[in-house]
Amino acid sequence: MNKIKIGLFGFGVVGQGIFQVLSKSRNAHAEIVKICVRSNKPRSIDASYFTTDPEVILSNPEIDLIVEVIDDAAASYKIVKAALQKGIPVVSGNKAMLARHLPELIDLQKKHNVALLYDASSCGSIPVIRNLEEYYDNDLLLEVKGILNGSSNYILSRVFDHQESYDAALAQAQALGFAESDPSFDIEGYDSLFKLVIITVHALGVYVHPDRIFTYGISTIHDSDIRYAREKGVKIKLVAQVVKVSDRKFTMFVMPEFVTPGKYIYSVDDEYNGVVIRGECYDRQFMFGKGAGSLPTASSILSDIMARQHDYRYEYKKQHYLDRPEYTTDVELKVYVRYTETDVLKILHFDRITEQYRGEDGNYVIGYIRLSELLAKREVLRGKDVFMADFQSFFQELDR
Repeated sequence: MNKIKIGLFGFGVVGQGIFQVLSKSRNAHAEIVKICVRSNKPRSIDASYFTTDPEVILSNPEIDLIVEVIDDAAASYKIVKAALQKGIPVVSGNKAMLARHLPELIDLQKKHNVALLYDASSCGSIPVIRNLEEYYDNDLLLEVKGILNGSSNYILSRVFDHQESYDAALAQAQALGFAESDPSFDIEGYDSLFKLVIITVHALGVYVHPDRIFTYGISTIHDSDIRYAREKGVKIKLVAQVVKVSDRKFTMFVMPEFVTPGKYIYSVDDEYNGVVIRGECYDRQFMFGKGAGSLPTASSILSDIMARQHDYRYEYKKQHYLDRPEYTTDVELKVYVRYTETDVLKILHFDRITEQYRGEDGNYVIGYIRLSELLAKREVLRGKDVFMADFQSFFQELDR
C-alpha cells in the first residue's frame, strides 16, 4: 500500500498531536511531508518541514491529502475551499468554519468529486459523525442530545462535584488548558452550537444556519442557581440537542439544563463529552469519551486519514430523502429564569408560570415559554444579571 502524503495546516496542540500519533501508528501508511504555519520560529521537529506559504502545499502534486487543524475559521475556509477546488481531499477539525459553510462545501465535494472528512470537529475522539452517517442512516432517529463541550463541563463538574465556586473552577480550567484565556467560545455555548449544526446535517439531513438557533451559555451562573439545583438534587449541565417533535418537524437549541441522576449525561464529568442517540426502535444509545485535547482529537483525525485509504467519503444520504423534517422554533419549553435588575416578566411572554420567587439576592420564575420567544429576546437575556436553564422537555415519559 502506498503511503498517503499529507500537507498539514497548523502545528499547535492538535497539529503536534497528529504528528505524534502518525509517528506511533504502524498501520497508518501516511506521512506528513509539509506543514504550513503562520510564522517561523524554533520548533521541536526539523525546520525543513515548515513553510508559511499555503501554496507550497496546495500546489504540490505529490500531496494526496490536506489535513487542516488551524483555529482561524476564515483562513480555514480559504484553505479547504481551495483544496477542494483543486480536487485534493481534506480532513478538517474546524467546527466554526464547517458550521457556517457546510452547504457550499458539500456542493464543492460533488462538483469536484472529492472528499471532505471532519469527524474530529464534533466531540473529539467520539465517532459521532460517522455513526450518524452510516449506522443511523434511516428515518427512525428521534433525538441527538448531549454534552458537546469539555471546557464548560469541566467547570460545572468542579462546581457540583467538588463544591468549588464558578470563578475558581473557570480559573482552574484555564490553568489546565481546558479553557482559553478568553473562554467565551466555550462557556457561551458557541462551540456546542457549531458541533450541533454539523451533527444535525448527518442526523436528519438538514442544515440550519447557526444564527437561527437559540444558544445560551453558563457565564452568568450564580451561587443562587447552584444552590437551587442542589436543593432539587440535580446538576446543571450545558446541553445541546436536536429533537424531532413530529414526523415533519424538528427543533434544536443549546442551553443549560437541570439534569436528574437517572440520565446518562448526569455522570459525564470533567472534560468528557457524552452523546445520547434516541430512535423509534432502539430507545437510547450512549457514546462517551474525551471531546477535546491533543491526542484524542488527533486520534479522530487519524481515523479519517485511514478512511481515505479506502476512498471513504460522506454520502449525505439523508439529504436525498423526500420527506426531510423542517426546522421549527414553535415548541414549548419549561425554563427557569433567575434575574435581579432586568425585568424579565415584562420582557418575556410566558404561556404560563408555575412558580415565582422574589428575594433580596435575586428573583426567579419558572414557566412554559415558546422557543421562538426566547430566540426573539435572546439579546436581552444576555444581561449579566440573568441566568436561564431548561427542564427536560422531550421524551420524559420514556425515561422513567
